[in-house]
Amino acid sequence: MKRDGDRKPYTPREGGDRKPYAPRDGERKPYVKRDGDRKPYTPREGAGARSARPTRAGAGRPDRAVRPGEARPDRPRHDDPPIPEEITPHDLNTGARNELKTLSKENADEVARHLAMASELIDEDPELAHRHALAASRRAGRIAIVRETLAITAYAIGDFALALRELRTYRRISGKDDQIALMVDSERGVGRPDRALEVGRSVSREDLPAPVRVELAIAMSGARLDLGDAERALLELDIPELDPDRAFEWSPALFAARAAVLEELGRTDEADRWHQRAVIAADALDAASGLGDLETITIDEIDEIDEIDEIDDVDDEPMPDPAATAPVDDQSPDVSDEEHSEQDDATRDEA
Repeated sequence: MKRDGDRKPYTPREGGDRKPYAPRDGERKPYVKRDGDRKPYTPREGAGARSARPTRAGAGRPDRAVRPGEARPDRPRHDDPPIPEEITPHDLNTGARNELKTLSKENADEVARHLAMASELIDEDPELAHRHALAASRRAGRIAIVRETLAITAYAIGDFALALRELRTYRRISGKDDQIALMVDSERGVGRPDRALEVGRSVSREDLPAPVRVELAIAMSGARLDLGDAERALLELDIPELDPDRAFEWSPALFAARAAVLEELGRTDEADRWHQRAVIAADALDAASGLGDLETITIDEIDEIDEIDEIDDVDDEPMPDPAATAPVDDQSPDVSDEEHSEQDDATRDEA
């Protein structure tokens, strides 16, 4: 499940109608658990005496949904969304697939395909992505990646109470705090900024990866704004990752968050400068995204970049220390398979 890289910049919120720092289209009410809507089972009059031998609930009773002369309709147990045939379990990343190894092969493959669809659709169709996450959770509710995906899709559709419940379950199963910022922001989404600050203070920021620290700082700053404390909201963003001279993957959102708080404080000139930095950083990262995982760029050299060397593939590696100033170039490429084949042919001809 893609969790980084596509987050929208923070925007301040006014009035009592609070939204999370990653705004979504439309207003959606958070999930509310409906207690008391179902009546407890009561035996029907004239049901007759029970057999002395215990039987499975409902065994031997006629199907009330079927009338005489009618066939029972064939209905799926759940309304799982269809998955295109071209989607395979290998469309899910290797780390996530490894978490599904405790399941049977058939079930693991189906869960992987639903998770792959959720990841594919989360931006363009969050409602459908959520349905795929629900389908995966019905099949593998004890797997951490499944509960994490369900939480993220619930957040995406504005179901913040469900997102909180699933995030707590994910945290308990995995023992990880990598979604702590989403927990903080979900608390804001259900209207509890005080509780959001408590959740954010419950973890040691020094133990968090840099991208997670930045997300947490932005969420905490938003909670301060919810409480009307813009000065402390600004202090929440004073972190080592706030480097105006370089662009990391988290820089656009962090710069935009600072600009928004400065606007709340009436410091418009400073806010304009940080807005501009956010735009420059986003443009630079977008320009580099097609050439590899470029993680840091010197801002004052952006206009002079005409060509970027090949970058090492650093998928699944930890983020660099913010003190890093430039990516490392690849070594010279190896001889291609085609060239190897030509060399082998020549050797055989000589023989």
